Amino acid sequence: MSESALDIQLKVLPHSPGVYQFFNAEDQIIYVGKAKNIKKRVSSYFNKTHEDGKTRIMVRKITRIKHIVVATETDALLLENNLIKKYQPRYNVLLKDDKSYPWICIKKERFPRVFQTRNFIKDGSEYFGPYTNGKTVHTLLDLIRGLYPLRTCNYDLSPEKIKAGKYKVCLEYHLGNCKGACEGYETEEEYAVSIKAIRQIIKGNFKESLGQFKNQMKTLAVDMKFEEAQKVKEKIEILENYQVKSTIVNPKISNVDVFSITSDESAAYVNFLQLSFGSIIRSHTMELKKKLQESDKELLELAITEIWQRFDSNSNEIYVPFKVDLGDRVKVSVPKLGDKKRILDLSERNAKYFRLEQLKQMKIVDPDRHVNRIMAQMKADLRLSEEPRHIECFDNSNIQGTNPVAACVVFKDGKPSKKDYRHFNIKTVQGPDDYGSMEEVVYRRYRRLLNEEQDLPQLIVIDGGKGQLSSALKSLDELGLRGKIAIVGIAKRLEELYYPDDPIPLYLDKKSETLKVIQQLRNEAHRFGIEHHRNKRSKSALNTELETIPGIGEKTVIELLKHFKSATRVSYAKIDELEEVIGTSKAKKVYNHYHDE
Repeated sequence: MSESALDIQLKVLPHSPGVYQFFNAEDQIIYVGKAKNIKKRVSSYFNKTHEDGKTRIMVRKITRIKHIVVATETDALLLENNLIKKYQPRYNVLLKDDKSYPWICIKKERFPRVFQTRNFIKDGSEYFGPYTNGKTVHTLLDLIRGLYPLRTCNYDLSPEKIKAGKYKVCLEYHLGNCKGACEGYETEEEYAVSIKAIRQIIKGNFKESLGQFKNQMKTLAVDMKFEEAQKVKEKIEILENYQVKSTIVNPKISNVDVFSITSDESAAYVNFLQLSFGSIIRSHTMELKKKLQESDKELLELAITEIWQRFDSNSNEIYVPFKVDLGDRVKVSVPKLGDKKRILDLSERNAKYFRLEQLKQMKIVDPDRHVNRIMAQMKADLRLSEEPRHIECFDNSNIQGTNPVAACVVFKDGKPSKKDYRHFNIKTVQGPDDYGSMEEVVYRRYRRLLNEEQDLPQLIVIDGGKGQLSSALKSLDELGLRGKIAIVGIAKRLEELYYPDDPIPLYLDKKSETLKVIQQLRNEAHRFGIEHHRNKRSKSALNTELETIPGIGEKTVIELLKHFKSATRVSYAKIDELEEVIGTSKAKKVYNHYHDE
């Protein structure tokens, strides 16, 4: 379709809520989006220059636009979600149907069974879930079976068949796990009381069951049935223990969904907690791979819609870290204090832990992807024009003004490249002058790289504040490299980053991976510089009177100092003591040097 035809389509788009679809030249859907105002949202793709390269490429590929007008924003959310899952467009965040989660089913039948299933059958049965953790289901079912005797057989317990004596009680009856409804030992009304209580427990409401058991225990105690009363007491303890473990916040907080999001350059992680009577009855975290640098707001709205569909949630209210547009379906709250804020913080912690676990796994399973993600993150955080695949860091080292040296360490793809490390002995500067030393080593380093036509780094890190950074910039100016290599200085006090010609420093999040890489660079440069400085000082210390003795070299001096611990003790040593360490010939030279004097 021609460009003019696309312009005509843009002009006739409605100012209504709905969903839009972008098609390419092969008439494939490449993107699906939702909007409060279709015309305004779609036009924005063509009216501005997009910073993200993928968005620019996608816009160039659009040849046809299709839209669907809906009544409300909620309808738009649901339709967008369904279309993404159906067509899996290239530029959309990937959403997958997952029907493998377990449910707890209360079967629609006389004397209903309660069991776990992964098959949702629309036969009038009640389904609770799905649960993201199978362990939660097993724990809940074990709790229910410990509290209420239920049948596990799949017999058709119709009144006629029971009356005809078609069934006989099984081992479960004799073990006390079933009351024998198959032989009419339990009425349907008595069984229904247990099912009603079980339904409340699954929903997270333990109040009714606890009250029922406490009354039962008192009645039995009054009737002197102490053994039975003890068994009921044990059930109360089981239920209270489970409630303590599951209650997180105020029990008045019920029928609420909590959502939080944490993200980086490549993905977002959304945590979902469902609360009922102050208990978390469901928890799930999903990962969303970014395609077009989507905002946290866009991703959270998409994830909430997907999670609602996947888990069939009917909550009346949601807690989120910021306002989201979800239509009129639920009340949206952004908690700032109290129990509500604590539960939102818990959700955020879950999202962050999940992200860390994923990153650790990625580092092991797919190290290249891990490196690419860190490089992209550093490029964004440090406002660079390209990824810093090759970084060099400089540090000066002079202790009490002696033996000034400098170190240059090199990181490639975020990891130390030790074969490229370099030491520098300061040649043109006298005394402890950090600024002059920095200017010298930066100039020497990059003059050599230019002369040898070696690859230059994408980023230079200077260990120091504005002063050291200015000194390094002088050398880059002299070599004509200013503007060709990004350079920053890191000050030790508050870990602030300084940029050329910018008086205001950049403060990175203390937990950010970008800052961790820069700190690792700085610490490695410091370690490498100190090591060289220490070696140089040790070597200087060997320049004692021993080295002035004709015929006595460095190796002999080291052997003598190792044995006698000091040059003074060597001067007092007897000839035979010297001979044991360095032999007759050299021993005579050393002995004669001191005793001739």
